[in-house]
Amino acid sequence: MHLSEITHPNQLHGLSIHELQEIARQIREKHLETVAATGGHLGPGLGVVELTLALYQTLDLDRDKVVWDVGHQAYPHKIITGRYNNFHTLRQKNGVAGYLKRCESKFDHFGAGHASTSISAALGMALARDARGEDFKVAAIIGDGALTGGMALEAINHAGHMPHTKFLVILNDNEMSISPNVGAIPRYLNKMRLSPPVQFLKDNLREQFKQIPFVGETFTPEMERLKEGMKRLAVPKVGAVIEELGFTYLGPVDGHNLEELIETFKQAHSIIGPVMVHVSTTKGKGYAIAEKDQVGYHAQSPFNLASGKAVPSSKPKPPSYSKVFAHTLVKLAENNPKILGITAAMATGTGLDKLQAKLPKQYIDVGIAEQHAVTLAAGLACEGMRPVTVIYSTFLQRAYDQIIHDVCIQKLPVFFCLDRAGIVGADGPTHQGMYDIAYLRCLPNMVMMAPKDEAELQQMVVTGINHTEGPISMRYPRGSGYGVPLMEEGWEPLPIGKGEILRSGDDLLLLGYGSMVYSAMQVAEILSEHGIESTVINARFVKPLDTELILPLAQRIGKVATLEEGCVIGGFGSAVAEALMDNNILVPLKRFGVPDQLVDHAKPDEAKADLGLTSSQISEQIRELFFSKQPSPVS
Repeated sequence: MHLSEITHPNQLHGLSIHELQEIARQIREKHLETVAATGGHLGPGLGVVELTLALYQTLDLDRDKVVWDVGHQAYPHKIITGRYNNFHTLRQKNGVAGYLKRCESKFDHFGAGHASTSISAALGMALARDARGEDFKVAAIIGDGALTGGMALEAINHAGHMPHTKFLVILNDNEMSISPNVGAIPRYLNKMRLSPPVQFLKDNLREQFKQIPFVGETFTPEMERLKEGMKRLAVPKVGAVIEELGFTYLGPVDGHNLEELIETFKQAHSIIGPVMVHVSTTKGKGYAIAEKDQVGYHAQSPFNLASGKAVPSSKPKPPSYSKVFAHTLVKLAENNPKILGITAAMATGTGLDKLQAKLPKQYIDVGIAEQHAVTLAAGLACEGMRPVTVIYSTFLQRAYDQIIHDVCIQKLPVFFCLDRAGIVGADGPTHQGMYDIAYLRCLPNMVMMAPKDEAELQQMVVTGINHTEGPISMRYPRGSGYGVPLMEEGWEPLPIGKGEILRSGDDLLLLGYGSMVYSAMQVAEILSEHGIESTVINARFVKPLDTELILPLAQRIGKVATLEEGCVIGGFGSAVAEALMDNNILVPLKRFGVPDQLVDHAKPDEAKADLGLTSSQISEQIRELFFSKQPSPVS
């Protein structure tokens, strides 16, 4: 059978091990050629090909439910659930999504782009099944990186209290999240995986049983259970923690041995109560370059499949905001041992790997545990340290109560650096950094700023480090800066709550925030060609807002437009509107931002065009709204 013929996962039923191995080879081939062309997550999916095929051969996917954690690892799932022919559109506009989406396929039973959610969701499905008196199977597949998230542990704690609920958790243990895992749990799993007695028993026990008279090649389920029991007697610690929490533990299982996987999953399905199958896999399996560099090939931009090297850009790009941020932070930290950079398993994405390499004692990785990261930072701030908590805008949402309860209420000087703020592109709705302006702006004691370019980002890093009167946040976008000159030293902090005038005009007041300041300047240029002269302000701060600068200009000019790359509800434009209303300045105002809708996966420029946020679109809307000719009065 060719992979292209598989449109339903139940077609895997009855296939031989040899046939499944051939399907596995074709999946890896399709996976690699697609990601090489489109970009996307490479290593995670390559590591779970056999796991996926073995599990799906033991399930009826017309009835049974599978919940994949995050979705990084679900490309093989997508390929064998009716999306083979469209897989070349991966992460492209109107194409196959990079993550699971319930609206994309009936086999995507739960959507996710953030880690550690699968066990909770799958347990909910299992309890709903029991409440309705149904009998379908439910399986959650979670990586060992996601197991460092507190939500996963909360779900395990709950599931272990349900001894009569049939429920399967598959732990995909590849020693990695994006970077190598940190913490006691991954270390414990590593001991289990590499324990010499376990390795000996896995490799030799079956052969020893075959030598017993009257047993031979026969290896019944009873023998399988005896084998598992002997493994536990040999190494008492293996699975002990999991079993104490109420689960039946099976494993570790070779995640690339189809026969062993199928046997283990069949055994797991026969057990009443929660079961955890511990599967040991290799991230990037089948592509030697990705196996060797598991961090670098977690996700890739388009690359040459033969060499593994990225497809070169047509022209050199300025450094990314993340790199400029990391470079600046390292420079400051070299002279200030109180500065500590904190990441939640995103060292490479945030640039904090540079801090780790240069000043490892001033670097902290907490794993996929944003809540802990924020309260840890609060504790550090209590003792006079300068914690710099660097988390993507979309992931900081996970620690909202900690920001309020542990930082803002206590007015602790934690510096929040929100990478990937705004429209991020191909990762889609779960990763867009749309909401941080709105969800932070309402919090007492929080100062909020956003740089117009990478040079101003340097100044804001200094501003954040120097601000000791309470929490302060800085949002900045994904991707390259504008190529403006950078400074190596001598940065000065910005005055809190003060914006700047970049251009003067008497017809319109344009207020830009962060990544949309340069767009505001472009809009002003376009409008100038039509005889409309604008004053352009770089707000710099949304909280406190520079009302001393903005309000007199708004009243004098009489027409105001705000530009931001975030949700328009509760955002920067809302802050300006509130200030105008509170001061009884009743002038026309147009807010440009992301409307009340989800932004799907597409290139950022494509998404902005769909949202009407290109400079030409904004200038046209302003002309129609504020400067179109009024109809002549009826005589």
